[in-house]
Amino acid sequence: MRNEAAVHFLGAGLTASGVQYGDGYEATWELRAAENWVTERVSVNVEGDGWGRSLELFRSEQGVWSAETNEEGAQPEDLPSPGIVQSADLKAALDCDLGLCPLTNTMPIRRLTLLETQVPKTQLIMAWIDMPSLQVIASDQYYSSVDAETVRYKSGTRGVDVELEVDGDGVVVHYPDLARRV
Repeated sequence: MRNEAAVHFLGAGLTASGVQYGDGYEATWELRAAENWVTERVSVNVEGDGWGRSLELFRSEQGVWSAETNEEGAQPEDLPSPGIVQSADLKAALDCDLGLCPLTNTMPIRRLTLLETQVPKTQLIMAWIDMPSLQVIASDQYYSSVDAETVRYKSGTRGVDVELEVDGDGVVVHYPDLARRV
């Protein structure tokens, strides 16, 4: 697994793009988070051997999430369909979380001011995007401050509980067992 990303900060928001090289697939993605670090749009394209799929995930100003998807070629039988799962309640979600991509932890870290103040464990709902299926679910996640360079992150949905090392911009430098910035 390898991730590459470029990020541009825009006041209290960002634009970012990247590539994820996974087991049997390559994904490209683009993200825009607007005022107060809230996701506006994320687009992801995944290509494997003889197949491809894409997801355009949008969050309106009213907080409504919507998705456009596409599939091409002979899809792997073990991958669920892309898009928002019918049972996903995303009303409270301000952020997307792209699976296996530490950059998407930046938005909640910045919005909660986890590096500037001591913030207790705070529950958030994320529009979590599974890779490489591009299936979107509601994910319970918890963030809290540890110190000026460390944030505790816990996923109530996937059993992850780690301390993330971050830089002064809130970008993850080290995500245990997943990523280290080089």
